[in-house]
Amino acid sequence: MSARDWRAGELTMLLLALVLAVAALASVGFLADRLQRGLERDARAMIAADFIVRADHPVDPAFAQEAQSLALRTATTAIFPSMVSAEGAPGVSDARAATRLAAVKSVSPGYPLRGALRLASAPGAPEREVRGIPPPGTVWVDQQLLDALKVHVGSRVKVGTRTFTIGALITRELDRGFSFVNFSPRLMLNAADLPSTGLTGYGSRVTYRLLVVGPDPAVARFTEWAHARVDGGKLRGVGLESLQDGQPQVRQALDRARHFLMLVSLLTALLAAVAIAMAAHRYTRRHLDGCAAMRCLGASQRTLRALFVLEFTGLGMVGGVLGVVLGYAGHLALLAWLGTLIDVVLPNPGPLPALEGIAAGLVLLLGFALPPLLPLTRVPPVRVLRREWGDESRTAWVAYAIGIALFAGLLVIAAGELKLGGIVAGGFALGLVVFAGVARVALWGAARMARSQRNGFEARAGVGWRYALASLERRPGASALQITSLAIGLMCLLLIAMTRNDLIDGWRKSTPPDAPNEFLIDIQPDQRNAVAAWLTAHGIANPDLEPMVRGRLVTINGKPVDPVKYKSEDARRLVDREFNLSYTTQLPEDNRIEAGTWYGESSAPQLSIEQGLAKLIHVKPGDVLTFDVTGLEVTAPVTSVRKLDWGSFKVNFFVLMPPALLRDFPGTYITSFHLPETQRAVVDGLVAQYPNVTAIDVGPILAQVQRMLEQVINAVQFLFLFTLAAGVLVLYAALAGTRDERMHESALLRALGASHAQVRAVQVAEFVAVGALAGLMAAVGALAVGSVLATKVFAFHLAFDPWLLPGGVAAGVVCAGVGGWISLRHVLARPALQSLRDA
Repeated sequence: MSARDWRAGELTMLLLALVLAVAALASVGFLADRLQRGLERDARAMIAADFIVRADHPVDPAFAQEAQSLALRTATTAIFPSMVSAEGAPGVSDARAATRLAAVKSVSPGYPLRGALRLASAPGAPEREVRGIPPPGTVWVDQQLLDALKVHVGSRVKVGTRTFTIGALITRELDRGFSFVNFSPRLMLNAADLPSTGLTGYGSRVTYRLLVVGPDPAVARFTEWAHARVDGGKLRGVGLESLQDGQPQVRQALDRARHFLMLVSLLTALLAAVAIAMAAHRYTRRHLDGCAAMRCLGASQRTLRALFVLEFTGLGMVGGVLGVVLGYAGHLALLAWLGTLIDVVLPNPGPLPALEGIAAGLVLLLGFALPPLLPLTRVPPVRVLRREWGDESRTAWVAYAIGIALFAGLLVIAAGELKLGGIVAGGFALGLVVFAGVARVALWGAARMARSQRNGFEARAGVGWRYALASLERRPGASALQITSLAIGLMCLLLIAMTRNDLIDGWRKSTPPDAPNEFLIDIQPDQRNAVAAWLTAHGIANPDLEPMVRGRLVTINGKPVDPVKYKSEDARRLVDREFNLSYTTQLPEDNRIEAGTWYGESSAPQLSIEQGLAKLIHVKPGDVLTFDVTGLEVTAPVTSVRKLDWGSFKVNFFVLMPPALLRDFPGTYITSFHLPETQRAVVDGLVAQYPNVTAIDVGPILAQVQRMLEQVINAVQFLFLFTLAAGVLVLYAALAGTRDERMHESALLRALGASHAQVRAVQVAEFVAVGALAGLMAAVGALAVGSVLATKVFAFHLAFDPWLLPGGVAAGVVCAGVGGWISLRHVLARPALQSLRDA
């Protein structure tokens, strides 16, 4: 029977859908497995230690003393952004030398405690592994900084008030991470040289780390002691990173990429499930007579059940193996697309993704193909004489419930977490219910209108439309299933187009072309007027230098702030670091009051807080906040909540206060402005005159973020090929599912005297109605999902595209029309009697 079904093409659709689903899930599974194994293998090297104490101020010496008492080895690092300039050539003033922002990293002897750096003597030269630090007076840099400053190994660069010689080129640094600072080029120097640069004064954004390494039992004791001191002592601004954390920034970035890819693969699996279910329905209808004949010849229900289970289990194994092979090739393509996002040699994957892929195939096939097949085992022998199927509905619904439950479990397992899998499964179920309900109501209404004699519908639209709508209503379940399947497939395809075009283009256009691209920070109070005069003299009109005071939030309504009590990781991170506070009497022009009242010229203690921060830390107007500013407490009630336009790239602050509250505290100034690339020398000259000032060119940083985003998008687009193929299968299965019934009806119409033109008109009207309704629902669904992606994932406003709805309707009509023509193109060319016999 299996060989006969295969020759007849009965199993082709099932096998293709199965292979696509398994390939999509297995490709992401192989990638995730290799990433996990690589992170576990390189965890120590990726943090350069066994344990890290991190702080935004010099680490308490008690930590190093405790580590030494346990015979553990230690090293320290300090990372901060700073301007680095090339030493001017003979006859060239320093003011004309190239200057760029760098991620400066000072390292003490012993670094790295785990792993090794890779250095080269020049770009393209052989690499060598080094376990050491730059000699005094020497720095190591990466190629990005060499290119930016137009220097080479052996040149001299100025860091703060000190000049260093470039001693080597860094080609690999595993513990670099993905923080904002580390997007800039790396410059590594000896910790003994750091004080001579004069860059770690008040207002400097330095992250200090104490690296610890040693035997596991000793490290475990130190870890327990450190957690007791940090958690029990409520130390603020101090974080602990263990071996299990690996490189948290790297792990977080890769996890996000993996989840995004997994969502696409789950979407493919969902479409494949629909295609499998519809193909199995058609298979069932075409095998009813054969099963009835077998029952007449003495086959029991048990025999038929075993027959189909064996056939489809074998099909599931074959499809699973083919899908796993295709998925393995697919994960290699994903690795190529992700490019520099994964800059390590990954170990080979284990067998688990392959086993999970085969299991997923069996669950998909047995969960969505067997429910429609079960009635075949209960078909009564009398069907040979009478077209009776028996009571199959209850059995089918129970089997579908079991299949859906198994599939939901598959989604949760594949997603790796309950929340993600539950959202996908729940969203899919909701979409099915809504689309099916809308389809049933729309068909009922259209048929009711077509039957009405008073509205003259038949006279205006013709017999074809009236008969087509009545035919759709006569089989409401099959018609609704067909329209729903078409809508889901089209929605996925439209969503792919929106993701690739509208969403990405919208993200790129979310920043105005004349938005500020240059930030100056760490401007000292006595330099404010001189810096403003310099910028004005060089064409920067009316530069706004805003005051900035750093303070830590310590209490809310008199209760101490404890980061552990916040569920959100962003909230914990924000309240655990120092805020940039500012003071003014004028509401910034791109700020809008959402709640409360702006304090204006009042000097009474009060503050205005940004809307997102207020929501994140659960603060509202009337709450009283206390900040620790240089050891002194500043307490004020919240009197207003502001909404900011962060996309403007203008200087903005989470918290604003009246000048009377902060003016007397030590602080610095910050400004932003738009600087054409041709005027880069303006900033170079300014930094050469004021070495403590840090200039941040956000253009290259945004470009690097965009490159990383493009890499993930390219990987997602590769997986979308699986989704596209699954969507095409759904479209074909949806149209082919009722092909036999349509052929029978068309032949019957011709036998009753209908002309070729009338039969063709009925077919065209039916496919137009099905395609238009499915396309309209698909466009609305794609717009809704795209809007959620735009606001929740890409964080920008997605403008409504007026062409999406008519485009969706047109796509639905074209798909339904083409599919219908392929399905029924031979009907009119055959005699009606032959069609009736074959049907």
